[in-house]
Amino acid sequence: MTPRLPPEADAATERADQRGWPPARAAGEPVPPAGMDDLVDAVPQSDRGSGSAGWAGAAESWPDPDGMAEAVRRYYGGEGEEAAEGLGEYAGWEERLARAALTRIADPGDEVMGRAIRDRGVQGALRAARGGRALPGASPRRTAAYARRAARTDPVADLAAAHRAGARFICPGDGDWPGQLDDLGPQRPFGLWVRGRPSLRLWALRSVAVVGARACTDYGAHMAAGLGAGLARAGWVVVSGAAYGVDGVVHRSALAAGGATIGVVASGVDVAYPPGNAELIGRIAESGLLVGELAPGDHPTRSRFVLRNRVIAALTRGTVVVEARYRSGSLITARRAAALGRVTMGVPGPCTSGLSEGVHELLRGGAAVVTDAAEVVELVGEIGADLAPLRRGPVLPRDLLGPAASRVLEAVPGRGAEDAEQIADAAGATCDDTLSRLYELQALGFVERQDGRWQLVRTARDGRARHTG
Repeated sequence: MTPRLPPEADAATERADQRGWPPARAAGEPVPPAGMDDLVDAVPQSDRGSGSAGWAGAAESWPDPDGMAEAVRRYYGGEGEEAAEGLGEYAGWEERLARAALTRIADPGDEVMGRAIRDRGVQGALRAARGGRALPGASPRRTAAYARRAARTDPVADLAAAHRAGARFICPGDGDWPGQLDDLGPQRPFGLWVRGRPSLRLWALRSVAVVGARACTDYGAHMAAGLGAGLARAGWVVVSGAAYGVDGVVHRSALAAGGATIGVVASGVDVAYPPGNAELIGRIAESGLLVGELAPGDHPTRSRFVLRNRVIAALTRGTVVVEARYRSGSLITARRAAALGRVTMGVPGPCTSGLSEGVHELLRGGAAVVTDAAEVVELVGEIGADLAPLRRGPVLPRDLLGPAASRVLEAVPGRGAEDAEQIADAAGATCDDTLSRLYELQALGFVERQDGRWQLVRTARDGRARHTG
């Protein structure tokens, strides 16, 4: 079952039909699974921001790399009139090129650069970095690192590489930009490299993150698979990190259910990492979306995994943790989600399992307990519209008794036997009515009569112990 489109997508789709969007797919281009076309390209190209730069569309829409490279050289490296000419025929690409360059120059979530963009604009921040001029809050070492990286950064080559990989680069203000990422403030991504045809903005509107241990147990894998498939069937987009363990299980189960999934990676979207998940990552890119902050060809580091988690937290309506130790990166995602006002949930596990200790600590801190997809949807869905079914225990034979018979049964002693008068006193009923109920209970196999006295049969005695325990 595919994700249900939010209301604004209907209007976008109608406009797309009127404008002849989407364009015909090129030979060899991957085709989305049946039933997903309503989410693929729901936002027409004219609604995606400044020109075709935000979309790896038809080849003829891509500018000449050599011509753009020369224009960029003049724009950033020239002096006087040469620089004042701007990008000429490539005008309108300035901010996109600058943001693409910053994905090489600054680390993801760099608050110093984020504040500089806020105060100076993207172009001003980039020019300061290129010129080795210190930004407020930047140490000499960081300033030198900015300048060193800027000297070897080629945003035109990166955009061309993304285009060849079937990816696009989206920026704040584009029609495909998820506005909820703005909640990150100065840690907001400079832009996102996106591989896959669907609209990231529309998919993110109805998405849930499911994260957890890489070395998960069979129990963790079982719970993750149920959540991934259940959320997908309920029409929710499943978001995770494309890693081993819980992440991989969640993505695979969502795809197997015919649903939608987004992988937020800590590398370039053209890099299959971890290598053992290369086939899965390819399937996500073909049927869903791969999203990352790092430029094409970039590889992950330990810190980049941690920084990636803030994007998962901000992108989705809520985060579910399935198995995590105390120092797990999954807990970082959940805590960041809580700080952003998103719903935080955890799947409880055995108290003896070290892989559940982090989840239990999260639950003690106020996260919601969830055990299946229906409970997740109740928390992240529309208030009063997506309620999980009421849970009941198994129906026992004693549950089918009427009130009077139940009172008499409760009055029969758990051990030993009593006469009808004593049982009637304990039940608060007449002797005649009590005898009538005792014979009814005898016929049903709850009590037996021995030497004129009444006692519970063994199965009823054991059942009462379980019922009251």
